[in-house]
Amino acid sequence: MTDTSHARPATPRRMLLDTAGVYFRAFYSVPDTVTAPDGTPVNAVRGTLDAIARLVAEFRPAEVVACWDEDWRPQWRVDLIPSYKTHRVAEQVEAGPDVEVVPDPLSVQVPIIETALTALGIPVVGAAEHEADDVIGTLASVSPLPVDVVTGDRDLFQLIDDARDVRVIYTGRGMSKLEILTDEALVAKYGVRPDQYADFAAMRGDASDGLPGVAGVGEKGAATLLQQYGDLAGILAAAGDPAIPMPAGQRARFAAAADYLAVAPKVVQVVRDLDLPAFDARIGRADEAACRALAERYGLTSSMNRALAALAA
Repeated sequence: MTDTSHARPATPRRMLLDTAGVYFRAFYSVPDTVTAPDGTPVNAVRGTLDAIARLVAEFRPAEVVACWDEDWRPQWRVDLIPSYKTHRVAEQVEAGPDVEVVPDPLSVQVPIIETALTALGIPVVGAAEHEADDVIGTLASVSPLPVDVVTGDRDLFQLIDDARDVRVIYTGRGMSKLEILTDEALVAKYGVRPDQYADFAAMRGDASDGLPGVAGVGEKGAATLLQQYGDLAGILAAAGDPAIPMPAGQRARFAAAADYLAVAPKVVQVVRDLDLPAFDARIGRADEAACRALAERYGLTSSMNRALAALAA
């Protein structure tokens, strides 16, 4: 479901980009034969510029913020669940331990992407010891404007809030198949409300994030339990009270997962109260000279022009 209107929404909206998600998807979507005149790979840069042009042209936000991973695997989350994102870690003598596995052709493009965003007038906002998810959670929670969160990360579904007009533009199926998720859409998709989503994710688990979940429960089981008992606290109370109906097998599963469930919700829940620097996210503030110089250097004139045109419209 996408809004194909190019008219500015009646109510101004703030767009929050899960930036790493955007450029990772761009890197794998745009052919690696796309290079600058000097041979530098720029497929992720081009894809990121094209994604921004598409998103801004389609949804017409008044503000755009590029939320940044200052720490993609915060130690405080690892302390709670040591397996957190372990599959993404490379043990490298040169780089040191716990370095995220990023293909070399992408790693050289990340600084270029950051420079391009800044030239376009899009503030890059991160926070020490926190992920972009936490920056997004904070900005969505305090935004004076309705919010569109652009992400392929399902954990951010917990931020959806019709009452505050916070929705997710989900990129998980690709830029050509964007999904707009609201309270109703999330319930239809998973059978849980946004305020239940973090508990749902903790129980379901997520191999990509190193979260084991509760063995034998799965996605449908987690949704059914939340529908029956309300939240994880209610499920655990039922599992520990013989007077409350629950199958013996389920009681055993939750007893076995007690240590994991004591910490998993804190790992899954995004932080919403970071102290972030002030910034101006209003669109139309591009440094056109810087944009054109960068575009010429890296052979990105068409993509940069599309991004500039969308932001200036």
